[in-house]
Amino acid sequence: MSTLDLSPQAPTTTDPVIAQVVRSRLVAITDQMRLALQSVSGSPTVTEASDFFTGLYLPDGSFATMGHQVTFEAPPVGSLIRHLLASGRKLGDGDRIIGNDPFVGALHQNDVQMCAPLFVDGELVAWAGVMAHETDVGGMDFASWSPKAKEIWQEGLRIPAVTLVDGGELREDVLEMVLSASRLPAQLGLDIKAFIATLNVAAERLVELCHRYGTDVVQGAMAAMVDDAERKLRARLRTMPDGVVRTRDFLEHDGHTDKLYTVDLVLTKEGDHLTLDFSGSSEQAQGFVNCSRAGLVGGVAGSLIPTLGFEIPWNDGLLRPVDVVAPDGLVCTAIPPAPVGSATVETVWVVSNVVSAALNRLLAATPQYAHRAQAVSSGTMATFNLSGKNQFGETFGLHLMDPLAGGFGAFAAHDGQDAAGPINAPCPSIADVEVNELVTPLVYLYRRLAQDTGGAGRRRGGLGAEVALTVSVPAAEALVMTHGAQVPNSTGLSGGLPAGLIRQSFATGIMTGSADSARLAGLLTGRTEQDSRFVDLGSKPGAFPITDRDVFAVTWQGGGGIGDPLDRNPADVVADVRRGVVSAAAAKETYSVVLTDGGTGYDDAATDVLRRGERAARLGVPVDAVPERGRPIDPELPPAGLRDGETWLPLSDRLRAIRGTDGVWRVETVDGAVLVTGSTRWRSGAKPVPLPLPERVGSHLHRDLAVTGWLCPLSGHLLAVDIHLAGTEPADDLDLDLALGSAAERLALRA
Repeated sequence: MSTLDLSPQAPTTTDPVIAQVVRSRLVAITDQMRLALQSVSGSPTVTEASDFFTGLYLPDGSFATMGHQVTFEAPPVGSLIRHLLASGRKLGDGDRIIGNDPFVGALHQNDVQMCAPLFVDGELVAWAGVMAHETDVGGMDFASWSPKAKEIWQEGLRIPAVTLVDGGELREDVLEMVLSASRLPAQLGLDIKAFIATLNVAAERLVELCHRYGTDVVQGAMAAMVDDAERKLRARLRTMPDGVVRTRDFLEHDGHTDKLYTVDLVLTKEGDHLTLDFSGSSEQAQGFVNCSRAGLVGGVAGSLIPTLGFEIPWNDGLLRPVDVVAPDGLVCTAIPPAPVGSATVETVWVVSNVVSAALNRLLAATPQYAHRAQAVSSGTMATFNLSGKNQFGETFGLHLMDPLAGGFGAFAAHDGQDAAGPINAPCPSIADVEVNELVTPLVYLYRRLAQDTGGAGRRRGGLGAEVALTVSVPAAEALVMTHGAQVPNSTGLSGGLPAGLIRQSFATGIMTGSADSARLAGLLTGRTEQDSRFVDLGSKPGAFPITDRDVFAVTWQGGGGIGDPLDRNPADVVADVRRGVVSAAAAKETYSVVLTDGGTGYDDAATDVLRRGERAARLGVPVDAVPERGRPIDPELPPAGLRDGETWLPLSDRLRAIRGTDGVWRVETVDGAVLVTGSTRWRSGAKPVPLPLPERVGSHLHRDLAVTGWLCPLSGHLLAVDIHLAGTEPADDLDLDLALGSAAERLALRA
């Protein structure tokens, strides 16, 4: 037992080589923790997919290193550590503490976490943490996802912070208590043993490192890593304009009613500091879609770290310049007894979406980083769980991780990657089809990229994937839920369209009879929404039986697009059609490209005529009232007609803020329309129009939502696409500080 010194230690070596060696070794220890976890675990969620976390923490609970699996999960383990420290509990060498309580620090009960105080020669030097999604921890439904739950006690075992290993000795009684709550005790038990092994690896390696270089050097290196990340992010923030960014996203259906919930973010950037205010979000739900405050912070980290942390070590220093503001009792700050079982794939995910959308609007308005601006990636994760008895009469359970194969959002400089996953999982992976079929009686009919699911734009969002599944046993039980079946969460940027909605559908009895081969051929080549045998399940059908005669099919959201689809190079559209990622119908209806030669070429003149006609139709004016071609897009080029002495900032694809020689700012489109002076609230001068989304995107839009497109009044090009509550005006999303001497003025470019 020892005294706990929680104060950060300053670097104690002036040798930069030793300092870098120690830093690299700490990162390597984190990866060795990952290898230990995956080597011992028996869960496909860990061994084949990537729903887990490993990291090292400072004595005060700040994370100094983290893996690249799920960025949501770094702050919650720190919350568990801080809870232990605040409790005054005596901690000893060899202790391993387990928890999963969302109101202590976890995201939801399935995310079992374990931490270990790491002592060297009697001194607390650091902590190690590990966390992974467990398929079942009890509750009223298999997989501990309980759409019918109205209070947290119905959702599974809650472990606040319990010592599982005491001074190196496993407490079998505590382990038995935890395992007895699960329908899959063997799988959960093996993962818990994997957690212990993971923390043991961290302890052994850290002791070796401290004995080689000195405890003070190792602690100093850890503290310096966090300080360096903070310093670098603050320096990066100072290169971005100050102002306010407003973004919103929605999730439908709380498991009981098809109510629409709002996650509202007002981001204020001032100097080297960010304030993220979620106070305008909906009140907490009666159903399981809520998240606790730990989930809110996790969702913020999930997007902020990969979006702003490029070329910076990922650790708690990236969160130090950030304040997260929200009162208790919201859908994103739920308080007991609110159910939170689906937090990670519902509200936490939507929090990540709005943070991503807001930060990328700031990047788009920063000359140095405008090329990095990205639309929202894979805005939802449709959950599928399967349970029952396998062919040997044994209980099985599966949490399918395939929905991580959503599409990446488009970048200003290039298209989004297909099936690249969400921004909050930087290194996503999913199991091979054969692995899932080996360990469970699951049968894939297909797993493939889903045509037309990427958001259309000058830069196209990456495609999402889709699967069709059945089982090889007479009967099993499926548990299905999502948001995004009525909300296009993968929103676009700068006039880009959102990605397609999720579609979950089910067909009974189609795997029987003499027409099997013909029916399967149709299923494998067609689209289920055009197949009358499939019934749309909506957002949250919950648990239902599935037999070897039935088929479940789901298509996931792709990534949002960037820029008006009419600005996409027709040659790129042709290439997409040839690859099969965009249909010929979408090429004409969404991109206004006239294909020739069976889709292998295009008619340039006819395409120009069609696109001009579409822009005129948007504005409701004669064709000859709009220019034949809009000005070519290059976000790095200065505005046309920029006068001597004028400076400018990029705002988005077709918008520029220009400071005149009189010191007055104005926002212009690239086609020369002045939309506003004295601010960046440019919507006041743009033309709003109700926007019908392509059928694949908007055919099941929630009744409480509307879509507004904002047009350049001269050219008819899309400047933005807002998804908002019906009957309300969309908010101005970007309101920069243009005062004399402001960051915007300092960053503005000259011709």
